[in-house]
Amino acid sequence: MSDTQTQNYTFVFMGVSGSGKSAVANGVAQKTNAVFLDGDFLHPRANIQKMSSGHALNDEDRQPWLAALNDAIFAMQRTNPISLVVCSALKKSYRDRLREGNKNLYFIYLKGDAELIAERLKVRKGHFFKPEMLISQFQALQEPTLEEQDVHVIDIRPSLDEVIENTCTAIHQIVSGGNP
Repeated sequence: MSDTQTQNYTFVFMGVSGSGKSAVANGVAQKTNAVFLDGDFLHPRANIQKMSSGHALNDEDRQPWLAALNDAIFAMQRTNPISLVVCSALKKSYRDRLREGNKNLYFIYLKGDAELIAERLKVRKGHFFKPEMLISQFQALQEPTLEEQDVHVIDIRPSLDEVIENTCTAIHQIVSGGNP
């Protein structure tokens, strides 16, 4: 099997819970015919149980999850021109772990303030994340700096359709060899 990673791209949709990662990635996947993986599906059972009981994950809890995501990204890049992965990737060390061995990996940082995201979480149904955990998400968030040139910031204040369109534009520019 040949290594096709140099021609294929993966975009990790990052940000705190409630920033719209899954909704935006799903919309982008539909518009671009990209494959889509919600990284939450790769959480070990212990992590899901811990979050369901209202406790935040620590760095140790996240290590098996990040390893599984790194492997999934590698596998997706081998066979798909464009892959989308939802993963909070709150800390630089998490983003660095996902970058390991994965060529053409980019991050789409869905950025919003705590007030906007708290309002969104209040109306969210059927998800194991508890709105009161938002504080710990913002405390853990290490916003990407200019050193992380593979991170592209998307403002989540506009409508969902506009955020999806802005993200599609950024992805198209990256894949075409330009910078968004």
